[in-house]
Amino acid sequence: MSLKSFFARQFAAIIHAKTQKWAQNPVATQQKVFQYLIRQAETTQFGKDHHFNQINNHDDFVRNVPIRDYEALRPYVDRVVKGEENILWKGKPIYFAKTSGTTSGAKYIPLTKESMPYHIEAARNAILSYIHETGKADFVNGKMIFLQGSPILEEKNGIKLGRLSGIVAHYVPKYLQQNRMPSWETNCIDDWETKVDAIVEETFNENMAVISGIPSWVQMYFEKLKEKANKPVGELFKNFNLFIYGGVNYEPYRAKFENLIGRKVDSIELFPASEGFFAYQDSQQEKGMLLLLNSGIFYEFVKAEEFFTENPKRYTIGEVELGINYVLIISTNAGLWAYNIGDTVQFTSMKPYRVIVSGRIKHYISAFGEHVIGKEVEAALQEAMEGTDIRVNEFTVAPQINPDEGLPYHQWYIEFENEPDNLEEFALKIDRAMRKQNVYYDDLITGHVLRTLVVTRVSQNGFQEYMKSIGKLGGQNKLPRLSNDRKIADALPLK
Repeated sequence: MSLKSFFARQFAAIIHAKTQKWAQNPVATQQKVFQYLIRQAETTQFGKDHHFNQINNHDDFVRNVPIRDYEALRPYVDRVVKGEENILWKGKPIYFAKTSGTTSGAKYIPLTKESMPYHIEAARNAILSYIHETGKADFVNGKMIFLQGSPILEEKNGIKLGRLSGIVAHYVPKYLQQNRMPSWETNCIDDWETKVDAIVEETFNENMAVISGIPSWVQMYFEKLKEKANKPVGELFKNFNLFIYGGVNYEPYRAKFENLIGRKVDSIELFPASEGFFAYQDSQQEKGMLLLLNSGIFYEFVKAEEFFTENPKRYTIGEVELGINYVLIISTNAGLWAYNIGDTVQFTSMKPYRVIVSGRIKHYISAFGEHVIGKEVEAALQEAMEGTDIRVNEFTVAPQINPDEGLPYHQWYIEFENEPDNLEEFALKIDRAMRKQNVYYDDLITGHVLRTLVVTRVSQNGFQEYMKSIGKLGGQNKLPRLSNDRKIADALPLK
């Protein structure tokens, strides 16, 4: 055992004990965070406008602070961007995480000196949690790669701005610097395809032990490695045994990844966003990710089915139930207040509180009242592929409301690595699984409002071509699993 792996195990035990302390006292922990946030922001412009000095409990907060998305909060954010102080949080942010919003154009999410450390600690603690549970720490002696955006930062009115993953690159601890890849120069390459090619060249002969990134973009890296080496990634990197990912559900990619790697590897799921680091997988045995209740974020939850009604009930952590689809609402020490990040979650455990990301509140199909969500289409595809050698690179789903003939249907656009022998039979398997996932969809099929779903093949690298065409290839960009219109569907190159 190396000295580094020995100390990693010791540190992991310390962090585990600290985590258990707040995880076993969830309501009290969240109440403490709530009071801290309100009192700290009492004298900010937002705090004055919303009478924070009169807020003592959650009911007061609900009365005074409505749920907002970025557009609704924008008047305040714009003032922060202009360089004004004490608007959403005390002082000025130290960074803006710049994201590309679908309706808002560029979004500037503030990161403060209070919020930034939690982004770094959460990623670190996810790895330490894995070490504590499994006892595996030898990977700390190998090379690690984090596929991320460029760390080159701009400046706006004295505040640095860039992609979150690029900002985080500036915070890699010194003890990991010599293990970290790619080089700073390669990381700064802006064009994603050029960057992946350079990463392949840099890492090809290295002892890679940990690989991290959004699955769809890691997949591109693995494909190029396998092509260059003419053998599976797991044979090229014999000590590669840990894959860390976030942003999308890994399950639809798992069969393809295991084929590219040539064997199974452990994985850790993360739930990070520019607005905060919300959860990480704390157990290889249990489903879901540990919700981080002690990280400067106060959580509220609104049932997805009630979200678009007037004044839906806002639940706190002690009021949630298992298996319900909730819209995640956050208030943070970066100055986001009752903020809708757009993600929906379901609780898989309440001792401790663990969640899965079930989809996006704006990414659904309800053209006929079925309200199909991301988790359902992913689960249905996974079930249909079980026990087969079918492998899927990427997929998305859209409604076909006005077909040339017959009833309307859901159209699944799939890019296959290994195609099914019978496409129609495979479509029926997905359809049967979907009908189990969503009772409203089942009713529409049974009532002959919809016909069974149709699978349409997308050309090889078709989704990459689409993402490139809209300027969203690589980085933290993700393809929506499903849409309520045909904007994506009609732009895809078909096989």
